[in-house]
Amino acid sequence: MNFEPVIGLEIHAQLKTKTKIFCNCSTEFGAPPNTHTCPVCLGMPGVLPVLNKKVVDYSLRMAVATRCEINRESRFARKNYFYPDLPKGYQISQYELPLARNGWVMVETSGEKKRIGINRIHMEEDAGKLIHAPDRPVSRVDFNRTGVPLIEIVSEPDIRSPEQAGAYLRQLRSIVRYLGICDGNLEEGSFRCDANVSIRPAGSETLGTRTELKNLNSFKHVEKALLYEIGRQKEIILDGGKVVQETRLWDPGNNRSTAMRGKEEAHDYRYFPDPDLLPLVVDEGWIAHVKQDLPELPDDKKERFVKAYGLPAYDAQLLTADRELADYFEACLKVFDNAKQVSNWIMGPLLGLLNAQGKSISESPVSAVYLARLLSLVDKGVISGKIAKTVFDEMAQSGNTPETIVEEKGLGQVTDTAAIEDIVQKVLDSNPNEVQAYRGGKTKLLGYFVGRVMKETRGQANPQLVNEILKEKLET
Repeated sequence: MNFEPVIGLEIHAQLKTKTKIFCNCSTEFGAPPNTHTCPVCLGMPGVLPVLNKKVVDYSLRMAVATRCEINRESRFARKNYFYPDLPKGYQISQYELPLARNGWVMVETSGEKKRIGINRIHMEEDAGKLIHAPDRPVSRVDFNRTGVPLIEIVSEPDIRSPEQAGAYLRQLRSIVRYLGICDGNLEEGSFRCDANVSIRPAGSETLGTRTELKNLNSFKHVEKALLYEIGRQKEIILDGGKVVQETRLWDPGNNRSTAMRGKEEAHDYRYFPDPDLLPLVVDEGWIAHVKQDLPELPDDKKERFVKAYGLPAYDAQLLTADRELADYFEACLKVFDNAKQVSNWIMGPLLGLLNAQGKSISESPVSAVYLARLLSLVDKGVISGKIAKTVFDEMAQSGNTPETIVEEKGLGQVTDTAAIEDIVQKVLDSNPNEVQAYRGGKTKLLGYFVGRVMKETRGQANPQLVNEILKEKLET
């Protein structure tokens, strides 16, 4: 029997406000436990929450960027459950009247585009963090994160494969980073995801029993966990069993999920409107201001990179996935106006260096201006492409300009025809058998001779001149 997966993602994005959603406590990450707390976020008797306007502004940006319908009036509700990291015994969220509904984004996998619907975007406060002692059965709670503002982005069950889920997650992360509302850090938990997955016979419209997957803190974990869960549910059904609705915890160390608890329904949380918070009213002027202030988004930038710079779609996709990387690329073009060459160097040597060092583009030891000036030296024939790699590595280590490195190390390209002719003749004299084979029709040996000459000149000979001289001597 062929099965079709049905997947929906619930994404929580921590908003980059300086203070919490209902009080003035700092949202800074990494402070000593329980130092960013106050009576409001700890839920002490007699205190009242006050909504942070910046939270609403950031949430509206995401709603507009994902083409959502914005509710002019939305309400906060109390989501009741009891857990040690929830000091009030309830979480302030939104339920029946969220901020926004009915949005969508486009994702692309294996060359095919897919529209993924967004059911809703709503605001809520985060809970605290439990810290489990590794050596004894003790858990401690840190309330610093309590009250930190979140938006929850709930997709429609439109996703049909783990690859689509990964693409959707990357797309939303890219959007929140472009908007400047969330840093998208999965490891620190400021951008996290829960996945709901079920399977059904191919062609059926009836949804199967779903399970929820938690502890998905990387794109790779999301895709692996979904692949595992789809396989697990198939095996259960084919063996004549029934899938149980439950929440499962992904164990990346063992590449498997384990049952955590029964899956709650909405009625289990006993939602009701929060009596301490007035309805939120968003007027047309506020929405218009948000739209006007919106930056160029990833899909629009990708399209512009293809049209304006003539880049292949693959290059444009990679360069625009991160706003800072796209800015770096365009900063290079202000100095050296060859988009494809710049793209090749960014996607090759630069990203290779950053990946090896575990750094982001904002931490690059080679600035956009220096990289562009290096490519200008190659373009002008001052150095060869091979020598440019040496100069690039030296720039990354020393921070010196490419011109300084070329001058101090004597790396300038050899363009003296007489000097190159002498070296070419030396190489030909040392390889009489290859010369005879070339003249006998094995013209591909030209590359061999070029390589030998470049080795003799430590890569500094002008490759075009070397080719011309070699052909002239070999064909006479």
